Amino acid sequence: MRTSKYHYLSQINSPADLRKLQVSELPKLCEELRDYIITETAENPGHLGSSLGAVELAVAIHYVFDTPSDKLVWDVGHQAYAHKILTGRKEQFHTNRKYHGISGFPKMSESEYDAFGTGHSSTSISAVLGMAVAGKLSGDEESNYIAVIGDGSIGGGMAFEALNHAAETKANVLIILNDNKIAIDKNVGAMSRYLLHITASPGYNRAKNRLWNFLSASKPVRNRLLRFFSKMGNAIKGTILRGSNLFQALGFRYFGPVDGHNVEYLVKVLRDLKPIKGARLLHAITVKGKGLPAAEQNQTTYHAPGKFDPDTGKRIASSEDGQAPKYQDVFGETILELAQQDERVVGITPAMATGCSLTILAKEFPDRAIDVGIAEQHAVTFAAGLAAQGMVPFCNIYSSFLQRAYDQIIHDVALQKLPVIFCIDRAGLVGEDGATHHGVFDLAFLRSVPNIIISSPMDEVELRDLMYTAYGYRELPFAIRYPRGRGVCADWRQPMKQMMIGKGRVLQKGEKMAVLSIGKMGQHVQQALVLMREAGLNPTHVDMRFLAPLDTQLVQEMAATHEILFTVEDGVVHGGLFSAVSEVVAQSQSPVPVIPIAVPARFVDHGDMTSLYEECGLSPEKIAQTLLQYNN
Repeated sequence: MRTSKYHYLSQINSPADLRKLQVSELPKLCEELRDYIITETAENPGHLGSSLGAVELAVAIHYVFDTPSDKLVWDVGHQAYAHKILTGRKEQFHTNRKYHGISGFPKMSESEYDAFGTGHSSTSISAVLGMAVAGKLSGDEESNYIAVIGDGSIGGGMAFEALNHAAETKANVLIILNDNKIAIDKNVGAMSRYLLHITASPGYNRAKNRLWNFLSASKPVRNRLLRFFSKMGNAIKGTILRGSNLFQALGFRYFGPVDGHNVEYLVKVLRDLKPIKGARLLHAITVKGKGLPAAEQNQTTYHAPGKFDPDTGKRIASSEDGQAPKYQDVFGETILELAQQDERVVGITPAMATGCSLTILAKEFPDRAIDVGIAEQHAVTFAAGLAAQGMVPFCNIYSSFLQRAYDQIIHDVALQKLPVIFCIDRAGLVGEDGATHHGVFDLAFLRSVPNIIISSPMDEVELRDLMYTAYGYRELPFAIRYPRGRGVCADWRQPMKQMMIGKGRVLQKGEKMAVLSIGKMGQHVQQALVLMREAGLNPTHVDMRFLAPLDTQLVQEMAATHEILFTVEDGVVHGGLFSAVSEVVAQSQSPVPVIPIAVPARFVDHGDMTSLYEECGLSPEKIAQTLLQYNN
């Protein structure tokens, strides 16, 4: 039993067990939980910092509320490790994010305590509000509906939309703002400054402390005082803060800020808030990485630090260190080179400056590396506005997050033919983050939009060349999708060259069968062809480079000179390269079978990349097996 060394944690298999403890015992339980999370994630990497900061919140919520009858939704989900451990997954936690293990995010199919699946930010308030309204419509006036939103998610537009709607419904919702003043990188924007102003107001904090000291009286007195002070809240906060409280103005009863690491006090506060009906917001101040000094001091790095020493917090160097660079770093270095040549070049990211390596540009040109916060829709239209005024915007968004800005891509960019350059990081399968983060839909959803060039480099040199090509081409939007992780070229920093837009290249001439790949999958095909040659076969290999415009002449040539075509892509099977090639072949004079090798038409779970490529038939060995199956 992996938790046997922990006195309190070893006794807890569900929140019902947690509620058997005395309140005075909860701080020790929190220490054990935090130590367990550190110990397990040191060996099995995951989202460390956010979960360390939310330990006391998870304990207090499950202690006070009757979960799973009371519904609890964790925004983003990577702050929910303590929640998972407390809700029956303690002994499985060592499989967190592993192939066929538990998910790194809340997942409805995994546990009844995961009231809603979350992996993208700013969704929790909308989801919990929908649940609360459903309860109200069904006559349930007693259940509680709680959303914990943090890591900068409150700044997302969807969160504002839900806040604006919540009070109007008169639904019984409690929003817990886990305010750690950081998303992955440092929070940006007016909301962050506003929360800091509330937190730092000495007058308001003195009044708040006096209020909660009064509420420590006996229950009847406490309830009377609570009703009285809730009526006084708007006036007090408006006076002390010299302006209306935003949450109060939206119709919420605002409480806080409170110390999010004082679990006994949190229990007291939540017990006091529990009987209040309607929309309430509790503002809790926490420290991302709490309990591990290295994580507290370097919060961005320790958001997901990889393997580390659990005693010192020192990160353990990866075996990949010193090899080919990460694609994200090639992007960062290349946009810096372009920015040095042209003052119109601007980089944009929605809260992923470190993750996409826009920080490289920010060090030299801070005014031209713009982090807009967790706001993908705004990022795209903001980039369109820059392009409309003659700037050269490189808008870098992770593939799975670009989905959130689909209307803006269509309406604000493509319709107007504005030359925004989309650098789509984390395209394809991404590994342990799983279904919420796999970037497998971008080829399909972009291809259906007119006026967009869609490309994908096979290696780092091609990424540089595509960025340079997009920089010099100012007629249409230009999308460049590339994968997570390292490339294959140690000597990648070569002079950039213009590519011919819409033209593929034949990497190997062969016979009978032709394999048409796009992006990183070309590397897998090259390895598969080595296996094919060992079997005495010699297929043709074509790197298409562009999905739109597609090199139809090259596709027609392959159809006319081969007996069978294969398409290989790390996107969903429908709508991408397979669909595009099939459409061309269907209209050709020499129709041949087209066989797809792609991500299947389902949501792929989490796991290591090797296992996922095997599962989807995209490993070099699986590609070779598929080709051999069709050899006559």
